[in-house]
Parts: sequence; C-alpha cells; structure tokens
Amino acid sequence: MARPVIATKLYVPKLRPGLVTRPRLRERLRRGAGSRLTLLSAPAGFGKTTLLAEWLDETTGEDSSVAWLSLDPEDSEPASFWTCVVTALQAAVPGIAASALELMASSPLPTEYLLTTLLNELAAAAGEVWLVLDDYHLVDTHEVSDGVVFFLEHLPPHVHVVLSTRADPDLPLSRWRVRGELAEVRAADLRFTSDEAAAYLSQVAGLELAPEDVAALEERTEGWIAALQLAALSIQGREDVSSFIARFAGDDRYVVDYLVEEVLQHQPDPVRSFLLQSAVLDRLTAALCDAVTGRDDGSDMLKALERANLFIVPLDDRREWYRYHQLFADVLRARLLAEQPGMVPLLHQRASQWYERHDLGQEAVRHALAARDFDRATYLMELAVPAIRRNRQEAMLLGWLKALPDEAVRRSPVLSVFYAYMLMISGDLDAAGPRLDDAEHTLAVAPDGSAGRGADTAELRTLPATIAVHRASLAQARGDTEGTSRHAQHALDLAGPADHLARGSATAFLGLAAWAQGDVSTAVETFTQAVASLHAAGNLVDELSGTVVLADLWLVAGRPSAARRLYERALRVAEAHGEPVARATAELHVGLSEIDLEGGDLEAARRHLETAAVFVERGSMTESRYRWFVAMGRVADAEGDQEGAISRLDQAEQLYRPGFFPDIRPIAAIRARVWITHGKLSQAADWARDRGVSATHQASYLREFDHLTLVRLLIAQHRSHPDPGALDEAWDLLARLQEAAETTGRAGSLVEIRLLQALVQDARGDRPQALQSLRQAWSLAPEPDGYVRLFLNEGAPMVGLLSDAEGQNLAGDHARRLLSLSAAGEGEAAGEAGATGAQRLVPASAEQLSDRELQVLRLLDTELTGPEIARELFVSHNTLRTHTKHIFTKLGVNSRRAAVGRARELRLI
Repeated sequence: MARPVIATKLYVPKLRPGLVTRPRLRERLRRGAGSRLTLLSAPAGFGKTTLLAEWLDETTGEDSSVAWLSLDPEDSEPASFWTCVVTALQAAVPGIAASALELMASSPLPTEYLLTTLLNELAAAAGEVWLVLDDYHLVDTHEVSDGVVFFLEHLPPHVHVVLSTRADPDLPLSRWRVRGELAEVRAADLRFTSDEAAAYLSQVAGLELAPEDVAALEERTEGWIAALQLAALSIQGREDVSSFIARFAGDDRYVVDYLVEEVLQHQPDPVRSFLLQSAVLDRLTAALCDAVTGRDDGSDMLKALERANLFIVPLDDRREWYRYHQLFADVLRARLLAEQPGMVPLLHQRASQWYERHDLGQEAVRHALAARDFDRATYLMELAVPAIRRNRQEAMLLGWLKALPDEAVRRSPVLSVFYAYMLMISGDLDAAGPRLDDAEHTLAVAPDGSAGRGADTAELRTLPATIAVHRASLAQARGDTEGTSRHAQHALDLAGPADHLARGSATAFLGLAAWAQGDVSTAVETFTQAVASLHAAGNLVDELSGTVVLADLWLVAGRPSAARRLYERALRVAEAHGEPVARATAELHVGLSEIDLEGGDLEAARRHLETAAVFVERGSMTESRYRWFVAMGRVADAEGDQEGAISRLDQAEQLYRPGFFPDIRPIAAIRARVWITHGKLSQAADWARDRGVSATHQASYLREFDHLTLVRLLIAQHRSHPDPGALDEAWDLLARLQEAAETTGRAGSLVEIRLLQALVQDARGDRPQALQSLRQAWSLAPEPDGYVRLFLNEGAPMVGLLSDAEGQNLAGDHARRLLSLSAAGEGEAAGEAGATGAQRLVPASAEQLSDRELQVLRLLDTELTGPEIARELFVSHNTLRTHTKHIFTKLGVNSRRAAVGRARELRLI
C-alpha cells in the first residue's frame, strides 16, 4: 500500500472570513517577491502559515500557480522530500514534472539529475509558479539541504520559493542576503501589535474586550498568536473576563499550560479522550484513529474537531488526512503522559500494528520504537532489510539501529550483521568484528525457527554464509590474505548450491586473495567464476561492479584490450538498465578512462570521467567514489596540472576506506609520483619515510606500487645530487621485484620494472644497456601499444632514450609513436618536470571560432564539468562534445587544458 500522505499532503490553507489582515507584513513580503527565496523563520504559533496563505491569496492571480507542501520528519530522506515536491508542483501546474516524477522510482535517487529535469520543466511553465515549503525545519538535513541549494541556485526567474520554518535552515543565507536574493520575515516581525491583537480578538474571536484587557493579553502573550487563540477559546462564555485575564501571570509556559487546561476541561469527555489518545499520531485519518483509540467514530470526530477549530489542520482537500497544530499536539501528549502514562505504549503499539497491516513499514517501526516495544521494532526492521538494501536506504536503517538499545541489536543476528557492514564501509574495522561475533553467538544458541533468531526471512537463512563473507572482507581490508582465503572458502562451504549471491561473493574474495598475493592468473580465473555466479544470482549491480575488478586484473596481466572489451560489454548492459545500476555505470566509465589515459588518449579519458561525474555528483558512486577522484588526479597530472592533480588525490584520500578490495595502488604513492615528476623530492622523501618504504624490504605484491615509486625517487635524487649508492639500492630492489613478477606471470609489472631498469642504467651512464632494457620492456608487453603514459610520465630521461631507440630502430614503431605523442602535447607533464625539448605543435593562429564555440571555450576555462557545461548551455552532452572537437581542431590542441592555454595565448578569453 502506498503511503497515503504522499498523495494527499498538498494543501493550500484557505482564508477564513474576517481573518485579521496584516498589511505591514504583506508589504514586506511584496517587496521581497523577486528574491531567490522568501524565508519566514519563527517559533511555533507565530502565524507563519496564516500570513503566507493571506499573502499568496492576494499576490497570485489567474496566471499564477501555488504548490503548497506541509512537511514532516519522514520527508527528511531526499527520496521522500523530492517526491513530495514533484507531486506538489505537478498538482499545481498540470502538465509539468512528468519526466521528473518518473525519475523518482530510481534507486538510489539521482538527485541532481532529477532537479535539472524538474528545473527545465519549470522553465517552460507559463505564468508565475510559487512553491511553499511549510515546516521546513522538520526535514532540514544535510542531504535535503544540498538539493534545495542546487534547486534555488538554478531557479527560473518566474518560479518563487517560500520557506516557513521554526529554525534557520542549513542554507547559504548570508550569501543570498548579501546578494539581495533573500527576503526575510522573523519572529519580531510576526508578533502581533496591540492593534492587530485587538482586531483578532474582536473580528475573529468575536470578543468585545476592554482596551486594558486587550493590552494585558497582548503583554502576557508578547504578540504570540497561538496563545491569543488559546485565550480566546478559554474566554468564550465567561462573564468574569477581566478577572480571568488578570489572573494570568508568570512566564509564557505557565500561561499557555493554564489556557490549554481550560480548553481541555471545557470539552466533553468523549472529545477530550479522543484528543489525548489520538495525539500520539503525527497524522490522523479515520481508520487509523479507530484502530488507536478502539472506537468507531474517527470520521465524525475529525469533522467535528475541524468545525470547532480545535487546532486541527486538514492535509488534503478531501478531508481524509489531518494533523494537529504542533503546539497543541505537544501539549496533548504531555497531558496524556501525565494522566494516563500506561496508555502511551499501548496506543503506539496499536498505531504500529495498523501501519504494518497497511504495508507502511517506516511508520510501523517508528511507533514500535516510541512504544519502546523493541522486540517488535527489531522484528519489523528485519522484515524491512531486503527492501532497504534494494532501495539503498541504509542511512534510514542505521538511524533505527541507533534508536534501539544496543542489547536489542546484538540479539538480532540480521541487524548485527547489517551494523557490521555499515561499520566496515565507514572504515571502523575494529568495531565490525564483534558485531559479527554477536550474530554468530545468537545463531548458535537459538534453535532453528525460535523467536530468538528473529524474523524467518531469506536474509536469516543465508546469514551464516554472509557472516563468513564479511569476515573475508575484514581480513582482506587488514591485508590478511590467508585469512581472506580461509573465510571465503568457509562461506563457500556454508552456501547452498542455489545461493548464487553468497557463492559469488565468496569466490570473489578468493580471487582478491590471489590478487593480493600477486597470483594474477589464478585471480583472473577465480574472479571470472565469481562474476558468473553474481550473474546467476540476478544481482546486476554487483555483477557489473565485479566486472570492474575483473578488468583491473586483466590490466595487471598486461592485457588492456581484454579489459576494454569487458568494460564496453558491461557498459552496454548498464546503459540499457539505466538508473537502477547508475553506480556501476559510473565505475565502468572510470575504468575506461584509465585505459584511455594509459593508452595516450587524454580526450577520451576526460570524456569518460565527465560522464561519470554526473553520477558522482548525484551520489550514485558510494564505496568507489574515491576512484573517480584518483582518475581525475592522474589526468590532471598528465596535462601538467600539478596543483589540480594533488587536490584531486587529496580528495580521494579523504574518501577512501579500506574494505572490499586490495589496496594495490595506494593514493599516497600516486601523489608521491606526482611530486617526483614535478621535482618536489623532499615531499616524496617524507612520503617514503612516513610510509616506511625501504629499498631493503622483501618484495611483495601489495607493496610493489610503493617500491616502484621508491625506485623513481632514488633515480630522481641521484639526478639531483649524484649518489651511485642510491642507484645500487634501486637496482637491487628492481631485481627482487622482477623475480617475484616473473614467478607469478605479471606481464604488466614486468614492463614497468624493465622500464625502470633502463632508467637506472641510463643514470649510470650505460646508454647501450639501457636501450636493451627498454627494448625488453616492449618485448615483454603482450600489447605494447597499450602503454603510453607509463613511458611519457618519466620525462626528459625517457625522451632521450626513446630518441636513441628510434634512431637505432630498436623498438619498431613504438618509440616513434611515443615521441610523436609527446611532441603533440600529450606529454605536458613530462615537459614541465624535465624540459624534454618536446614542443607542442600548434598553429600560428586559430581559425575564426563561432560565437557558440567562444561561449563553450569560456566555460571550459571554469571548474564546471562537461555535463555541467551542457546544462548551463541547455544542450545535450553529445552536442557539447561536437563543439569541443571543433574548438580543439581549430586551436590545434587535443585536451581541455591545452585549449584554454592556447585561447589565452591568442587572447580569445
């Protein structure tokens, strides 16, 4: 059953006849109507909603549309929040938001893409459009606010957003205030003046009070309209009005408490009982009220309360769902707790049961927690786990777990395992293991099918194998390859023949263990089986993510063409399935960018990364998000942008968490290579010392990348300050690494080792032997044309070797191709590091660029990604690529950075 309030919470309050008008505030709002945001920020009961309704009723005309959205805490998840916003706008402006609404079914929610689509549809809407977000403080989370900021920053001029809240939202208010893009109404503005209070009490409440009585009430309430309303209700029918008002003294809390007691005491017992018992609900509908109160008059009672104006607010035009005024609800709950404390848990339990029967699991869990019925809450959470994982709502489940006593979590094997998983992906490996111990203990002591084991779900039945898989993951994250293999094999032993997901995961960790040991042949074979099992399980996201790892293994084996075929085939599948596999789509584009970068095609590499950037910005990539930043850093380095490269790598390091895959290429070592390339040897030396990398260490595959980085540092230090001993250390280390790579058949490693041996020999002055080692490096590569960046990154010394190799015809066309790419500008990083002598070949003057191409060129000289530029220009990404290719051709360049540099030389930007 769909959540009723999603479809019915759209409501624009109607003005009551005779309501006090407040022209001073309407004028204030009118002056700010052209702002990006109109903000009403004040505590509860200050009349924000009423003022907005009055103002919009006056401001909007026949050519205007108003979408009014009353929010609640359950809308704090971005998916729920934006579903409500899109639904509200669609109801207010028929014919728009259809495409955006279709995107709401995607999981995870593609927030930025959704908002871009919605904004484009709003831009095409006729007339003024007003979006009112009432009670925004209930959803003011970081995730929601990020989307709201994006939405407001790109708002079409005829669309206006009004935000009502009890606390300042987490939005860049100061920035908008300085720009004059923010209109504000605050508590001091909303307080009723003496004249307004008199008008309210006389015209709306129908009370004829003496001026001194009005002044006394206005002074006691400090212009707080909610208290004035409560006072008016209490005064109705009294003869001793002046003495009644005179008795009110003390601070506001006591005044309000007394007034509410007076209101409640004047209600018939059935009404009072209904008010108190139904107050546990955030939303009221007849059937739910009947279930909670045990009565059958819910529908009639709700209508009667609305007629009596007893602080009940309709949430839809059909009068099916209501809520109490928050202040009134708070007081009702306080009275219920004081008068009938034993009823509170029972009422929440009844609400939880009703929500469960109507398949509204989130609300069912919330009321079970409020009832402190932790066994029931645990049971409901266990039932919800599969859907939560499928919809990637882990944050919501984690919030539930934090609301449970730790003992309750530990008693549930399913929740303990999920908690362990969340701890692992957050990087807290030490805390994850004990949670798995709890799950195993509970499974061991509770007989099969007993209540102590939890809800009888497929998740529970496969849990032993899942635990073993997680233990393999923990061992892998700690670099314990033996433990990884042991736990993975145990998971295989526990998994049934048809449990393809567990079998695929376990087999994958066996492959990762082989990879960590440098046994690439076994790793490729094993991981191929793992991907096949994931395919049999129907788990497409994991299958595609597993393909990324398998492609990495083929690269290590020196077979980039095999890796490319895997990537491209998987990408076709991912693109056919769209948003549900967006995370894998991004990972595949990042993988292809790495192949293109190494192959010398910087433009293609950046294009893939710009495509993946859309998914990164939407949060589609999770655990592997850091890899996009690594790839962007390597591209920046290849373009000679040292600062950009270091910045991206720093971001990657902040995002990286040890976990599911061997750390074969540590980010710190990649950054050290950038420093070495650009001559910052002291920083690189600090890295080696901090990391504990030494030339005397035993060769191991997990440290190979570190060791090869150290060799580069030793060579660079020798060239800066000659030290034959450093070269000897580098040579001996390379010899050990070569032996280990030959033993396990790692062709990719051997190419790099031979290349570095050539550089050591050249640094020793033995150019002939260096050229032989260089020739051997190419001969060892199954696909030598796939290695470009590996050679070009070595700068001037490599260019010199390549020139001699070409002159002596020692390497076929390989040396000629690399020199050509370097001269064409692809080797900018090498040029900056060591004055290679290679010159970029650019025309003396650029052809005349069109106005559109100049516009694109100016945007290329910003931090915007390709997709962001396309959205800025309101064109497709393919159209932007066409413009970019024309610009590159006319400027005689082949990268974005080079285009910007050439344009500056020609004073085009």
